[in-house]
Amino acid sequence: MIYFLKGRVALIDKDTVIIDVNNVGYQVLVSHINDYEVGDEVLVYTYNVVREDEQYLVGFSSLDEKSVFLSLIKVKGLGPKSAINALSTTTPQEVVNAIASNNVAYLKKLPGIGAKAAAQIILDLKGQLTGGSKGDPTVYDEVYEALKGLGFKGAAIDRVLATINEPDATPEQVLKIALNKLRK
Repeated sequence: MIYFLKGRVALIDKDTVIIDVNNVGYQVLVSHINDYEVGDEVLVYTYNVVREDEQYLVGFSSLDEKSVFLSLIKVKGLGPKSAINALSTTTPQEVVNAIASNNVAYLKKLPGIGAKAAAQIILDLKGQLTGGSKGDPTVYDEVYEALKGLGFKGAAIDRVLATINEPDATPEQVLKIALNKLRK
């Protein structure tokens, strides 16, 4: 198992970087490709994916990102490529906050994560990434229904709720934040 690679970025290709470690190039699938530039000296934590028909390295800029990735791939129906793709538009802490606060709307906006997968992530990981259960599972549902009752459209509500991650907030606090964002 390769735990990390320390070397120079030799090439960037779509969603992978080639890291030159002592004249050996390792191709690594990464979440935030824009964080890398050719010639940069990097330390990338890795996870080796071995499947029947393929083998590849997935790279992370931090141990937190690797930890969240490892948790995500344990979720039923979520593979390594889906997990790294989901992490490409967020941070590990935002994912942890969304899970802790049962924010399905936030998880649904991540690439490759639909409503079913978002619900499964919360079901499987609730309390594991946060060190304990936080938040009330019904908070975001209540706020969604309240905003719908005020005449807001479902898509607009989902967009706004996807930006709010408050694990210990009351429905009133989340509603206030959402209304402020919807007014802008």
